[in-house]
Amino acid sequence: MDPYEDGKRKYLSPLDKPQAEPPKPVEALVEIPTKVAIEEEHVYNEPLIPVTSLLEHLTDLRKQIIKGLTVFILFFIVVFSTINIWFPFITRGHSLVILGPLEVVKFYMTISTTLAFGLAMPFLVHFLWSFIKPGLKEEESRFLGLYAPIMLVLFLVGVAFGYFVVNPLSYTFLVSIGATNFDVMVSANEYMHFLIMTTVPLGLLFELPIVALFLSAIGVLTAESMKKIRGWSYIAMGVGSAVITPPDFISQLLVLIPMIILYEISIYLVKRIERKQKISTA
Repeated sequence: MDPYEDGKRKYLSPLDKPQAEPPKPVEALVEIPTKVAIEEEHVYNEPLIPVTSLLEHLTDLRKQIIKGLTVFILFFIVVFSTINIWFPFITRGHSLVILGPLEVVKFYMTISTTLAFGLAMPFLVHFLWSFIKPGLKEEESRFLGLYAPIMLVLFLVGVAFGYFVVNPLSYTFLVSIGATNFDVMVSANEYMHFLIMTTVPLGLLFELPIVALFLSAIGVLTAESMKKIRGWSYIAMGVGSAVITPPDFISQLLVLIPMIILYEISIYLVKRIERKQKISTA
C-alpha cells in the first residue's frame, strides 16, 4: 500500500519532479576576419618607412658626412699651415689691432675655417648630391645634375663680387666717416667679421636665378607670378640687403642693385623655359 496514495499527493519530493533537459551548449560567435581585414591590419601594423631602408639611408648619410669632414679637415690643415701666404690677401694691407693673445688664434682659426670651407665646397656639394640623388624625382634629378656646376660658379661669382667690390668700397666709406672725429683702430676679429659679412651672403644671393628655375621646373613658380609680386620682391630684397650688409647706404645699394638685376634675369630665364615647354608639348 502506497502511503502517499499514488496520484493523490499534494506535495512531491524533489526526486519525483520531472528532470528538465540539459541546456544545449551555445557555440561562441567567433568572427572570422576576412582577407581584406587581415590585409588592412597588416598594412596598419607596417611602419611608414621600413626599418631596413631607414638604416641604409642613415648609413649612407654617415658615410657622406665622414667624407665631407675628412675633406674639410685636410683643407683646413693645408690652409692653416700656409696662413702667411693667404694673410696679405685677407687683410689687404690694412693695419689691424690685436686686443689680446687669444685673439690671434681666433683670427687665424676664422681665416682657415672660411678658406677651407670655400675650397672644400665643390666636394661637399658632390657628397650632398650623391646622398639626395636616389630620393629625387626624375625631373628634379635632371635639373640639379644640370645646374649644380652653375650653382657653384654663381656662388663663387657672388663671393668675388663681395670681395672685390662691396668690401673695399664699404670699408673705405665707413673708415673715412670714423676718421673725421675718431682715431680709427680696427681689431682683427672685427675686420674678419666684416669681411665674411660682405662676401659669403652675396654668394648665396647670387643663387637666386637657379632657385627660380628650380621652382619653375617643379611647377611652383611662373614668370607671370614673379611679375605680379615684383614690387613686393624689391621691398624684400631691400630689407634683406640692409640685414646682411654693414649699416651704410653704399653697401646696401651695392648689394641691392645686383639682386634686382638677378631677379629680372630670373624672370627672363623662367619665361624662356615656359616657352620651350609649350613648344615641346604642342
